[in-house]
Amino acid sequence: MVKNRQMWAAVCLGLLLITVGGCGDSEPSGDGSQSQASSGSGDDRSPVPADSAKPGRIRGPVQLGGSDQGSAAASAGADAAEGGLEAVMDRMKPLQILLGQWRGITRKEQALVPQTWVWDLKTDPSQPALVLTSAESPYFRDGRLTWLASEQAYEFSGTNSQGKRQVLRGTFSRSPQQVPGDADDQPQMTFKLELTETVARGQATSWRLVFNQQENNRLLVELSRRRGEGKFRLQDTIGSQREGTSFALSDSDYGEKTCVISQGLGTMAVSFKGKTYWVCCSGCKAAFEEEPEKWIARFEAIKAKASSL
Repeated sequence: MVKNRQMWAAVCLGLLLITVGGCGDSEPSGDGSQSQASSGSGDDRSPVPADSAKPGRIRGPVQLGGSDQGSAAASAGADAAEGGLEAVMDRMKPLQILLGQWRGITRKEQALVPQTWVWDLKTDPSQPALVLTSAESPYFRDGRLTWLASEQAYEFSGTNSQGKRQVLRGTFSRSPQQVPGDADDQPQMTFKLELTETVARGQATSWRLVFNQQENNRLLVELSRRRGEGKFRLQDTIGSQREGTSFALSDSDYGEKTCVISQGLGTMAVSFKGKTYWVCCSGCKAAFEEEPEKWIARFEAIKAKASSL
C-alpha cells in the first residue's frame, strides 16, 4: 500500500512539472530578446522570434492633423499636375487680349516694332501657346507664351535679335481685371505679367520682361536687365497700339461671333458642312481647318455647360 502511494505521488509530481514547464522548447535563449520584443505591448503576449524579419509595432507620439497634411500634399500634387488643353486654355484666357496685330515704338530709339500674336494649337496639342512674331524688333523676334502646370508659372521662350534663345518665367504682379473705359462703357482689360529669365550658373546678366496691359488697345512691353544679383534696371519700353479691330475679352457673350476654339471675339468666318463658325486668329483658323469636328464638339460642350449653370 505504501509503495502504491509513493508511485502515485511520483506520477502526480511528474505531471505537475510537465504542466508548469510544458513550453520548454519555446523558452528564449537567455539574451532577453523575447521579453524585449514583448515589452512594447502589454496585450501582445505571443512570443516573437529574435531573428524574425517582420518589424515589431512601434508606438510613438500621435501627430495631430496627419491625415489632413497628407490630403494637402495630395492636393498640392494635383495642382502641380494640372495641365492639358482645357487647363492651359483656362489659364491663358486673360492673355487673349494680346491676339492680333500691334504697332509698337521703342522709347529708347523710337524704332518701329510691328508685332503679331496668334494661337498655336498644333505644335503641342496639350500645351497651346500664344505665339509672337516681330521680325524687326531689337529685342525678341519671336516667342511662345504659355502656362506651365509643372512650374505653376507662365513661360515666355523667345529668340532675341542675336539669335539667342531666352526663357523667362513668372506670374501676374497685377491680376487681370476689367475696368470701365474712359470714353464709353466698354470693359477694358488690364494686368501686369512679370517674367524673369531663368539663368545658367555663371551667367553675368539676366532680363525681366513685363507685359503691362493698359487697356484693350494699348500695351506696354517693359524690358529690364540686371548684373549678377543686383537690381533690375529698366532698359527700354515698347509702347504698342493695336491695329484694326479690338479683341477685347468681356463678360458679355459674343453671340454668333464667339471663337469656336478660344471663346474670344471671332474676326474670321470658317465653315464646315454648310455651317459658319468664327475664329479669332490665323492660328485658330489653321487648327479648326485641320480638325473641325473636334473643335465643334468641344465648343458645343462648353456652351451646354454654360447654359446649365
